[in-house]
Amino acid sequence: MRNDPDLLLNVWEEVTRYADPSRASRVALSCLQSRLSLESLGLFCVHPMTGRLESLGSTKENPSVFDGRRIEWSEEDSLDLKQWHVEEDRFIRVDQPRFSRWADKLEAARRTNNEANPVPLDGEQRCWFGPLVLDEVPVGILVLVECPDRRLTKEEIRLAESVLAPLAVVVRHHQSQRESEMLREAVEADKRSLLTRLGRNKIADRLVGAESGLKAVFQRVELVARSDAPVLIFGETGTGKEVIAREIHQRSGRADGPFHRVNCGAIPPELIDSQLFGHEEGAFTGATETRKGWFERADGGTLFLDEIGELPPAAQVRLLRILQDGRLERVGGQKSVSVDVRIVAATHRDLVGMVGEGGFREDLWYRIAVFAIFLPPLRDRREDIPPMARHFAHRAATRFGLPLVYPTADDETRLIEYEWPGNVRELGTVIDRAAILGNGHCLAVAQALGITEGPVSQEVTGRLSLEREADPNRGFQNAPDSHVGLSGEAESLNESSDGVLSLDEAMCRHIEKALAISHGQVEGQGGAAALLQVNPHTLRARMRKLGIDWARFREKKS
Repeated sequence: MRNDPDLLLNVWEEVTRYADPSRASRVALSCLQSRLSLESLGLFCVHPMTGRLESLGSTKENPSVFDGRRIEWSEEDSLDLKQWHVEEDRFIRVDQPRFSRWADKLEAARRTNNEANPVPLDGEQRCWFGPLVLDEVPVGILVLVECPDRRLTKEEIRLAESVLAPLAVVVRHHQSQRESEMLREAVEADKRSLLTRLGRNKIADRLVGAESGLKAVFQRVELVARSDAPVLIFGETGTGKEVIAREIHQRSGRADGPFHRVNCGAIPPELIDSQLFGHEEGAFTGATETRKGWFERADGGTLFLDEIGELPPAAQVRLLRILQDGRLERVGGQKSVSVDVRIVAATHRDLVGMVGEGGFREDLWYRIAVFAIFLPPLRDRREDIPPMARHFAHRAATRFGLPLVYPTADDETRLIEYEWPGNVRELGTVIDRAAILGNGHCLAVAQALGITEGPVSQEVTGRLSLEREADPNRGFQNAPDSHVGLSGEAESLNESSDGVLSLDEAMCRHIEKALAISHGQVEGQGGAAALLQVNPHTLRARMRKLGIDWARFREKKS
């Protein structure tokens, strides 16, 4: 009876017709009820993403005792399920000692959810549990519930084993679908995040400037995109080198493959080999598992190596080998791994000069600079500034939930005249700041640039001065005229000095002026922090560093 070929064939034909576990469960129960006395059937699935045993429902018409249960799962449980699968009697009864482990889990789930038992454990109705294992991979558990008036015989239970294999296939298919959906959602979330960062509605949107200031750049992108030749992008910080790298990827035959960006200058030298090329378990202290590097993760796609001039000599040697024969060795590995990766690199440094000084390998230079693209700074393509400002204004309105306001003609003139040492990145920041300062009524471009007179200018200038300490290269020294920078008292001090004030000196004078106006009040309405538009804690820390005693300004109030 255990090897009834007719029942086995019927179960396989009927159950595997349905991808939905609920329908497959009902069909399986119907097939078994023609031979066995069963009331219902339930499926539990080992969810690979959550690490839990989750119910897929049962065949009961009323609210099921199987529905909605999530039971904690461990690696030990998986090993137990695999062992259980190869035993002589694969179905175990709820009152058997072997089941105590699973009974404890179900009872814990009941207590967590404050609900009735997921399965009857009171002895009035007996349940049988069978393992669902496919290709030695545990996928779930099958539960059979006997009819109250009739017990199943040993031979009947063995006959019921005919549904384990086809139901394991159905559950595994369900798992695969769930995994695919979650991965697709993760990819869509990454895509939405990228589009938000780029200020675009879709990947295929034409970039601002593609038909004007960047026309020559895009002509070169079109030339090289379809090939797999390495590309080296030159450009100042903030010119959009990553955007161009993504354009090359999207126009290439690898568009469906991964695109990964690695900032070579942001990886500590002692970790760069592991990050780029991966490592084997035990390769060094802390290497508890084998890990793929960025090259293996980008297999079949494009790897963007930003600031490639920062690579240390040892990493340059290993990169050269990948470019030569497409193979790498993980740290601590004994065998080489083949990778199919298109390299796009970028730098703002003079690599030719570094080659001459020995800071960059000459043979790597010849391999990486097969095709060069030069990105012009924003000051050399001023015709792109107005449309880019409107583009960033639209992005700012979306990001900050403000009404859409475009820059006026005067605003555009100010933006065009500014030198933009931070290039496109700085333009985007200025427009974001202008949108916040304008509060939906206008774009306060003049205030955002710090080139107007009056209280607003002083507040903005003070805040920008503190911001610029974190990035001194974003100073105003390249701005047209002498309006940018210190205003009022600080500006007159600068004019009367024999030389230019240091940033700390200028900041000290500006903070002291704010303290004088607020009579030593640091925070609260009318305080120095409010005037400078900075966090009071940040301002106090800066004053301690500069040696400013704000208490003496309080004395002046009396």
